[in-house]
Amino acid sequence: MGVLRTPDEYFEELDGFSFQPHYLEVADEDLGNLRIHYLDEGPADGPLVLCLHGEPTWCYLYRKMIPILTGAGCRVLAPDLVGFGRSDKPAERTDYSYRKHVRWMTDWMTSLNLRDITLLGQDWGGLIGLRLLAENPQRFARFSLSNTGLPTGDHAVSEAFHRWRTFSQEDPGFDIGFIVNLFGRGDLSAAEMDAYRAPFPSDDYKAGARQFPVLVPTEPDNAAAEDNRRAWQALMQWENPALMCFSDADPIMRGGEKPFLKLVPGTRGQPHRTLHGRHFIQEEDGETWARVVADWMSETQP
Repeated sequence: MGVLRTPDEYFEELDGFSFQPHYLEVADEDLGNLRIHYLDEGPADGPLVLCLHGEPTWCYLYRKMIPILTGAGCRVLAPDLVGFGRSDKPAERTDYSYRKHVRWMTDWMTSLNLRDITLLGQDWGGLIGLRLLAENPQRFARFSLSNTGLPTGDHAVSEAFHRWRTFSQEDPGFDIGFIVNLFGRGDLSAAEMDAYRAPFPSDDYKAGARQFPVLVPTEPDNAAAEDNRRAWQALMQWENPALMCFSDADPIMRGGEKPFLKLVPGTRGQPHRTLHGRHFIQEEDGETWARVVADWMSETQP
């Protein structure tokens, strides 16, 4: 089936989401050009914040945070990863790898010539975003993480993650709206759950969402393990500001901030904050994360 593109009509009149779409194409040696969708909000000359979503969400996840950040004078970019949101969706699961995701987003970032970036990463937004930062440190000023990590397979992941991965491979429906609600407090409205379903009008569009959980390096010989070890070496030299804003009730990533606090020099002396919610913290306490980041950026601007 090649590459699928969700029709625009599925994104009309989404609850609480009036942002204008932007697009940029990146080249893939096997698939041709892939269109990446992103939001670009706030003053063009404002401090740049890059919001990266994870699995199985899209930039809709950041809709509550964007107005707070732009209101503080920031320019906010929030792309949809390939396979998600309004971005193109390769139809075969074998079209996706961790390295390809990093390359696609690197090409997007360099095509826009983004610099002095403040990275916000959650879930796979951290796994990919930290690789971008480690491989292109000159483009980043600081980073803030919530409910994410940079696994190498050298340490055990949570049992909750193993249960999630099994579910992601075996559940026949793989209802994205239900999943986002399940890993939160269960209080998303019907319209919000429909917005998370919007990019996936049929199972044919879910190859990327199905594949993400099996790409996480949980064993030392995973294809991405050595790349992530190299990224950790870079992070262990990172002295720019790094802010941890993990949540207090995430069954998958509870305690995930500890390696960063121990190993990344830039975390020292920062105003780390515990947020209140489960895995998709942008839904439950995203406004707090945005306000903390805005204040922190104003205090750490050179």
